[in-house]
Amino acid sequence: MQKSLATHYEKLESLFMIETRQLSKQYGSVTALHPLDLEIAPQEIFGYVGPNGSGKTTTIRMLCGLLTPSSGAATVAGVDITTDAAKVRSSIGFMPDHLVPYDGMRVWEYLDFFGAAYRIGRRQRKKRTQEVLELTGSSALQDYFVETLSHGMRQRLGVARALIHDPDVLFLDEPTNGLDPRARVEMRLLLDRLKQQGKTILISSHILHELALMCDRVGFIEQGKLLVCGTVDTVQRTVHPDRIFEIEVLHNAESVENAIAQILEPSKLVSISRLENLIRVEMKINRAEISDLLSDLVKQGHSIIGFRELQADLEEAFMALTADVEFGTRSNE
Repeated sequence: MQKSLATHYEKLESLFMIETRQLSKQYGSVTALHPLDLEIAPQEIFGYVGPNGSGKTTTIRMLCGLLTPSSGAATVAGVDITTDAAKVRSSIGFMPDHLVPYDGMRVWEYLDFFGAAYRIGRRQRKKRTQEVLELTGSSALQDYFVETLSHGMRQRLGVARALIHDPDVLFLDEPTNGLDPRARVEMRLLLDRLKQQGKTILISSHILHELALMCDRVGFIEQGKLLVCGTVDTVQRTVHPDRIFEIEVLHNAESVENAIAQILEPSKLVSISRLENLIRVEMKINRAEISDLLSDLVKQGHSIIGFRELQADLEEAFMALTADVEFGTRSNE
């Protein structure tokens, strides 16, 4: 096999379960993935966000050892993706967006089949099948034919299949896509249990509201470029560095609005507006100054009955971050 591209870099030895250094993929004159530096810690749930053709699938295929990088280096669970792709594949579990059923195969047979593909012994396969069925809340489905399962049941079976060989790292493609509200909650709880059991999870998705609820960090990719990466709060602050608050008052909202404008320095007050008894204020202000503002309002005799900070959602953040991206012809990832 060709020498690892990692020989051009220092060996990637770290505490990260997934690590890339200048990882890229070129198809002729088309760049599917620009040099990518990414670090995902053990037991982290990482959301990889981007539209179709953005480079998500290209990244995942390389990390799974299914696609050779054009340049750069990466390790998954401490294993180099170019020198030992087979070992990488044995340490990961992958769940595609759509589970392809094998007609005439029951759920337990389906899992047993994939357990055999990973060369798990028959007795151990039987035990492991029961374990993943129980873990994913699918025990009652074990004798169902796979093709008869609902979409939500198939999603759970997809996770069970990815877990059959007890991998350290999971790659999940749109795990909550098409699920009803109850099934989405159940999937979030399942992923949290897997995290607590020590799994590292990369979720590829475009359902931004769901990612905000389940992920420790997110990364936005577009046109093969990683635009931003960080906690949900960090990404939101990238879009809205100023803090936006809603203050609900019992009465005299106009006088409270005027009081806020007088208390805050002009450089700290970005905007202020009111609707009936609700006042919205955008400020350049820290936690201590927020406390001082509320204290001053109460001391002046104003009746504050509600206060909350508003957060930009991930969808708004993504649209803002990609506003200046030139959308041309996309690759097929």
